[in-house]
Order: sequence, then structure tokens, then C-alpha cells
Amino acid sequence: MTDSTQSASKTYKKKMPILWWTKRTSYLLFITRELTSLAVAYFAIILLFLIRALSQGQEAYNEFIALLKSPTVMLLSMIALCGLIFHSVTWFNLAPKAMVIKVGKRRVPDVLIVLANYAGWLVISVVIGWFLLSI
Repeated sequence: MTDSTQSASKTYKKKMPILWWTKRTSYLLFITRELTSLAVAYFAIILLFLIRALSQGQEAYNEFIALLKSPTVMLLSMIALCGLIFHSVTWFNLAPKAMVIKVGKRRVPDVLIVLANYAGWLVISVVIGWFLLSI
């Protein structure tokens, strides 16, 4: 290979600014939704620590509940809850693009898939709420 063929084979790489995704609303919403998966991880970790505290007895459980009642953890949990709601709503609205459901040869309309997701969310929330309030 000569020097002229080596330089001709180099590709041009445009430099992207670090915040390139803030320029378009659709990109911003996508990145925000992906970042809200950290809220899912936060609550999964809280649940795992709760199970661990339960397995260690009443005293460990009471200490963990006291920690959850601290203002810092409550604020963080409220922010994470907002992130979870945003994550859920945006995912339900994207669901028709992620799963194509056909009945016979006809595709189920997108609005029915979205409404089915919200209906399922509502039913599950009511069942969990009823269960928690009846204890």
C-alpha cells in the first residue's frame, strides 16, 4: 500500500458534542426514559434490602423502616417514583411499536394496545391497593 491509498481510505469522523441528544425533543425524551431505569434499579435495591432486613429479625426490620422514613430517603424515593411513572407512561405509549399484535391478518390498532396497558396497570394498582388497605 502506498501513502496515497492509505490516506484515501481514512473515513471522516464528525465530532459530536457531548450533549448532542438535547437538540431534539425525541432524543431528549428517549435518553430521559432510559435514565429513569435507574429509578427501577433504586426500588429493586430497596426491595432486596427490605427482604434482607426481614430475614434478620424484627430489630433489623425496624432499623430499615426508620432509615426509609428519613427525609433524604423519602425525597429520593419521591424523585424515583416520578421517574418510574415517566418510565411507565413512555413505555406504554411505545408498546405498539415494540410489539405488533395481529388477529387473523389484521393488525390490532395501536390505541387498543396502549389502552390495554393502561387498563392492566389500573387493575393491578387497584388489586395491590385493596390488598394493602385490607391488611
